[in-house]
Amino acid sequence: MKITSIETWSHKMKLKNPYTIAYETINSTVNVFTKITTNTGIVGFGCAAPDMEVTGETEETVLDVSKNIIEPLLKGADPLRYAYQLQKIDDPLKKHPSAKAMIDMALFDILGKKADLPIYKLLGGFKEKIKTSVTIGILPVKETVKEAKKLINDGFSILKIKGGKDVDEDIERMKKVRQAVGNKIQLRFDANQGYTVYESLKFVEETRTVKIELLEQPTSKQEPELLGKVTNNVPILVMADESLMNLMDAFKLARKDLVDTVNVKLMKVGGIDEALKINSVAKAANLEVMVGCMDESALGIAAGLHFALARQNVAYADLDGHFDLIDDPADGAVILKNGTLYTNNKPGLGFNL
Repeated sequence: MKITSIETWSHKMKLKNPYTIAYETINSTVNVFTKITTNTGIVGFGCAAPDMEVTGETEETVLDVSKNIIEPLLKGADPLRYAYQLQKIDDPLKKHPSAKAMIDMALFDILGKKADLPIYKLLGGFKEKIKTSVTIGILPVKETVKEAKKLINDGFSILKIKGGKDVDEDIERMKKVRQAVGNKIQLRFDANQGYTVYESLKFVEETRTVKIELLEQPTSKQEPELLGKVTNNVPILVMADESLMNLMDAFKLARKDLVDTVNVKLMKVGGIDEALKINSVAKAANLEVMVGCMDESALGIAAGLHFALARQNVAYADLDGHFDLIDDPADGAVILKNGTLYTNNKPGLGFNL
């Protein structure tokens, strides 16, 4: 089998409900899609969700590296030798992780279609479904409570609340949400690097009665040791997100015992293949893993879901990045039922654009 062509294009999608996190407000997103065609007629699809703040990329950089780096290196190559092909683009795409993730997805899609198996089964198939959290951006307290109630009524049982701008307001926000949703709903909190160590400890201490499941990336990614200071002084799980960008980051976080768990986003780390390696490091260090996402098409969510279902210690999912997208070309690539995600059990990623 040989790759005969690689087509890449961008697609802008507005959000039904714009949201705010600690450092920006988001009302739309641009994904870049790729179509890899082979001489056997099997076609693989992938997508990138570039984000200058997180991945250091833009729509333009992804399109540029696809045309000038990826296509010259992979055209004519055997896509079933995915490890070899990904190694060829690894060094040139060091600063382009979502672009690499896009190609990684497409190669796995081809492999799954060739084997006539969904990717999660090809990789081990440990689970068949996983519950996902759904995120509430930074809103006034009353609006946060209103949104939480709505999402519970929609069938979700895990809420991730964003904060990091004002610790006192965040404490009040979490207390009011717990009062509103009851004790059976799981609550997670993401400060998006917005806290100092002192504020992190204050937040955890003053929300003890809320019984928050985990605290995600409370401190700056620029000083990873601060995460360790929080982790070693609080009774709840502390998770690294922005501090984990690659396999070396995973090794450093694990070796120094800086966190309890890590958030692996395919767009940050470069795709399924790299996520599996990071997951192995986490498992060796007795760290659980969350599969996370950006604002990305259901095609990207499908790739994250297949990774999550393939491995036992991917215990948490935050795969809600497609819920609010308008005009998603891959709508239907995953199935959502009462807050639980399933693949559509078709070969590969399960969707043809």
